[in-house]
Amino acid sequence: RRVDPRDGFPMPNPPIPADASAARPCLLLVDDTPANIDVLVGVLKQDYELKVANRGAKALRILDTESPVDLVLLDVMMPDMNGYEVCKAIRARPETEMLPVVMVTALDPARERVKGIEAGADDFLSKPINQPELLARVKSLLRVKQYHDTVQSQALELKAFNEQLEQRVRDQ
Repeated sequence: RRVDPRDGFPMPNPPIPADASAARPCLLLVDDTPANIDVLVGVLKQDYELKVANRGAKALRILDTESPVDLVLLDVMMPDMNGYEVCKAIRARPETEMLPVVMVTALDPARERVKGIEAGADDFLSKPINQPELLARVKSLLRVKQYHDTVQSQALELKAFNEQLEQRVRDQ
């Protein structure tokens, strides 16, 4: 952390250049049909780190135990937990309540969109997947997540700065 030499207070972090190399965003792909996973992997592997789960319970374990995931692509129809149940479980956890979730299904889009939104999904894609639409929606939701993460980080920095300031006032 940089400190301003004039007053000893922390300085804000400099902006990160757009061309700075950063870790690739991580997507969790959840679908019980291997062919569907193969399609998603084929489209996304070049730009994203990918984790795969073939069941809802496994997806939740990955979210609990592995490195952070930036977005979930979630099939609706699965044998152990359907996608709506998984989405509700993701929203119920404080650590994942803001994680972008895209529901993916071959079922009737009109009816399923409402169910998905009610379960807490951020977006919805119909099968068969339209590749340009998939890439655009993923990119858009990752941009929103990045903004959210930046605001959260700045809020923590501001809180620490305020605590330091209060301590300095008490000390004086």
